[in-house]
Amino acid sequence: MSDEVDCIPVLPSLNLAESKAFYEGQLGFVVVHEDPTRLIVRRGTIELHFWPTDRKELCEASSCYIRGGGIDVLYDAFSQAKVAGLSAFEVRPWNMKEFYIHDPHGNLLAFGRIPEVEAA
Repeated sequence: MSDEVDCIPVLPSLNLAESKAFYEGQLGFVVVHEDPTRLIVRRGTIELHFWPTDRKELCEASSCYIRGGGIDVLYDAFSQAKVAGLSAFEVRPWNMKEFYIHDPHGNLLAFGRIPEVEAA
């Protein structure tokens, strides 16, 4: 048993099949579990869980922040895949380099990393 602790977001979905199609087809995640009450997808060390709801406002108010050194590779992959609504990848006022995607139901995926320090 490891001392490491993971935090995994559990996001609402208006339609688990649509979520599965988006995360697999557009973002390159792999389904690791699927039943009528839960969808679990994974890409590398990123794991997201989804539960069904009929309340769109829950999806539109939900988000998760995915942070780490591999964010540049993800941005390049999502750019090549022409993921709809992919934001610019830029340094924000809070000094994080970030990009954003909303899934088809409104969940916000925010991806970020500490920006490189410019050589003086």
